[in-house]
Amino acid sequence: MNVVILAAGQGKRMHSDLPKVLHRLAGRPLLAHVIDTARHLRAGRIVVVYGHGGETVREAFPERDLAWVRQSPQLGTGHALIQALPLLDRGDPTLVLYGDVPLTRVATLQALCACARGGMAVLTVTLDDPANYGRIVRGAGGAIRRIVEEKDASPEERALREVNTGILVAPTRALERWLSRLSADNAQKEYYLTDVVAMAVGDGLPVASAHPAHDWETLGVNSRAQLAQLERIHQREIASALLEAGVALADPARIDVRGSLSCGRDCSIDVNCVFEGEVVLGDRVVVGAHCVLRDLRVAAGTRILPFCHLEEADIGAGCRIGPYTRVRPGTTLAEDVHLGNFVEVKASAIAAGTKAGHLSYLGDSEIGRNVNVGAGTITCNFDGRNKWRTVIEDEVFIGSDTQLVAPVRVGRGATLGAGTTLTEDAPPGQLTFSRVRQVSKPEWARPGKKSKA
Repeated sequence: MNVVILAAGQGKRMHSDLPKVLHRLAGRPLLAHVIDTARHLRAGRIVVVYGHGGETVREAFPERDLAWVRQSPQLGTGHALIQALPLLDRGDPTLVLYGDVPLTRVATLQALCACARGGMAVLTVTLDDPANYGRIVRGAGGAIRRIVEEKDASPEERALREVNTGILVAPTRALERWLSRLSADNAQKEYYLTDVVAMAVGDGLPVASAHPAHDWETLGVNSRAQLAQLERIHQREIASALLEAGVALADPARIDVRGSLSCGRDCSIDVNCVFEGEVVLGDRVVVGAHCVLRDLRVAAGTRILPFCHLEEADIGAGCRIGPYTRVRPGTTLAEDVHLGNFVEVKASAIAAGTKAGHLSYLGDSEIGRNVNVGAGTITCNFDGRNKWRTVIEDEVFIGSDTQLVAPVRVGRGATLGAGTTLTEDAPPGQLTFSRVRQVSKPEWARPGKKSKA
């Protein structure tokens, strides 16, 4: 089928310079969610009608499977679809979606297309408060006769509770014929796409209807409050799916997944954790409270304690991370690595059994097996212009408050004394330290406080 996504709206109530369809839900633009839905439907052609925001919207989606057409000026939904007609395959039906309605499920749209049976089908919902929606007007036998916008509706029509969501599917050749007959003779002086329903009835084409499992599937975003509402709905659905899959969530209302989260068996996630990009947790992984994990793979049995920030890294099995640990991009940890509080690791490979318990920075480094990194250790990897690497071989013991000025290598089994500033390679199996001689002066007295004149 063809899928046309109407995404030209300005979104004045967002009070933002950002085009409405680029505002983010679960970490991704609203329009991205709708495009993904179209792809899951295996649409032959996906056409996005854009307007406000201009090329900013188009540049946000460089994928080659998308076709773009600009609507300027914006004269209604019917006018928007007219702009897309030259890009559509006339032999396939056309499904109309909206760039600011991000949560419509694929199954709902598949059901809508199935009930069309070569004719037209519209997605409708029944609301307790139908204000501001177009009403579905049915005939005596229950068949849909037309859709009337609220501003053009009579008091009897406004009392109807079944409303139009705007989502419909119809034969493309028939749509082309009906769109050519649209008129802007209405309260808003716009070309309503909804007018094609009455035209289909007039041409004897059946108009069916389908209904989503949840009303929120058809909710659009016109304000920050509505965006926040949809965010909570979306996160609630994600949390429900995780619980159903066996993940232990301390509080399903306090988790945010802004991408994809895959969990093995017996995973546990505490409150206020944020998962961004693609995160994969192996079996028995425990994530403590207030952690942020982005584009991360964590192997089985690893514990991530509270207040950790880990991104673009591979974490091995049986590790213990945190609390207050930061792992930056390009880091690989083997099994049984321990990174403690206020340890930062960047672009480094750390082998099995190594421990850095607290207050250390390890950047651009290769660290071997069973290394002990003392508190306050720093790899000095940046000379103001270039980054240099530090290599620490297996079984090394590094005393506290040590600075390793890269490029430098510490040989296997070496020991670095506390307070060392290492500027040359340390030989394997030996003690290396650099330290000024300690001096005590018994005759020295602490200066007294000066009296005020």
